[in-house]
Amino acid sequence: MVVKPYQSQTEIDHLVELDRKHFLHPTTIPKIHAEQGPKIIFSEGNGIYVKDVYGDTYIDGVSMLWNVNLGHGQQELAEVAREQMAKLAYNSNFISYSNEPAIRLAEKLVSIAPGDLQSVFYTSGGSESNDTAFKLSRFYWEIKGLPKKRKIIALENGYHGVTIAAQTATAIPNFHAFTNSSILEVFHAKPHLTNCEKGDKNDPNYEGCIRDIVEKEGADTIAAIILEPIQGSGGVHIPPPGYIQAVRDLCNEFDILFLADEVICGFGRTGKMFGVDNWDVVPDLLCFAKGVSSGYSQLGGVLLREIIHQTIAEYEGLLSHGFTYSGHATSCAVALKNIEILERDNLVEHTKNMEIELKKGYEYLKKSHKIVTKDRALGLLSAFELYEDPDSGKPFDISVQAASKVGEECFKRKLLIRPIRVAEGKNIIAIAPPLVIQKQEIEDIINRLDDSLTASKKTF
Repeated sequence: MVVKPYQSQTEIDHLVELDRKHFLHPTTIPKIHAEQGPKIIFSEGNGIYVKDVYGDTYIDGVSMLWNVNLGHGQQELAEVAREQMAKLAYNSNFISYSNEPAIRLAEKLVSIAPGDLQSVFYTSGGSESNDTAFKLSRFYWEIKGLPKKRKIIALENGYHGVTIAAQTATAIPNFHAFTNSSILEVFHAKPHLTNCEKGDKNDPNYEGCIRDIVEKEGADTIAAIILEPIQGSGGVHIPPPGYIQAVRDLCNEFDILFLADEVICGFGRTGKMFGVDNWDVVPDLLCFAKGVSSGYSQLGGVLLREIIHQTIAEYEGLLSHGFTYSGHATSCAVALKNIEILERDNLVEHTKNMEIELKKGYEYLKKSHKIVTKDRALGLLSAFELYEDPDSGKPFDISVQAASKVGEECFKRKLLIRPIRVAEGKNIIAIAPPLVIQKQEIEDIINRLDDSLTASKKTF
């Protein structure tokens, strides 16, 4: 069936009503949605731009959910998906069944991954990838004869997904507390305390750091530590120099697995192929999703170091874990082409160059708007914060909702950004456009932000 363009207000109103009645949306306020329907209905996209059913064009300033790395309307990805679907759209990969795209992609992923990451377990997305990493960590230690090593340490402000295990590791209040669903033996450490993780017990923040939790719980009970190289949904927090290496060293010291949640950071987003590459650290398990296919098909996975793969490969029982779409043929074909384009078009290097332009824009915003502060960017993963008085560190009153108001003004100006409020009094604006963005398009984003900030300040 060919879907025709929406030609009348009646057709659009009908869509809105159908959505309102029948579509329960993720991460949305249900009551407001049930009353008002969708805020926007997208119809098409091209590069960094998307259109709605009215024909209005928006800049996608956050790559939708940090994942549309190659931008919208990428015809090569659409064509390779069509070709693979016509040949073999899907097969089960249980009981040693396989397909060529999954095999070729595994080889490619290993070739671009850091260190001795040797094999991949495929999933359908980021939450499943992190869940799988927890399971494989515990499974590894069981095989090694250390079944007590089950506990997982995550970081405060970390986001790892919304399946029950991943949600437990997530330390953003609304997500972590949803339905009070959780697994046992997951802890949350204070983030980004380099000296503490190196063993400085005189540091006033030592209590509650990773090392403190390990010492109190006992290293013989800790399976793994998971962290995002750069925290995404928790506020785009970039770790201080030496921190990632300090955690890697701690894991080596106590025989704990280091899990890198690269779901947002992977595949060029930070100006390196993977986030950990910025610090030359090799994790034991690397979780990925999002940018592996630029959102064109659902795919995720976990890369395993050689010693972990070899240990599991000696297991004589059934590996009782897997998803219907693990190693989905079409998704893997899309991901292979996606990585080919990233490399062919030098988009990782391009992302690093665009980071420079984005930082210039933030400098302009800080000079033009006193409330803008604490800007940061690594590649095209970036944010800035809003304070009533940055000089004194005075935040806006909770009632002001500064980030939300700026977000609404940006929306009026056809710019999609992400306001983040991980804690009361925190107002963070995240910007993470597709990696194909050009200098003049970054300037356009900054101009729209400038106008939005000017309009917002009148309501504060």
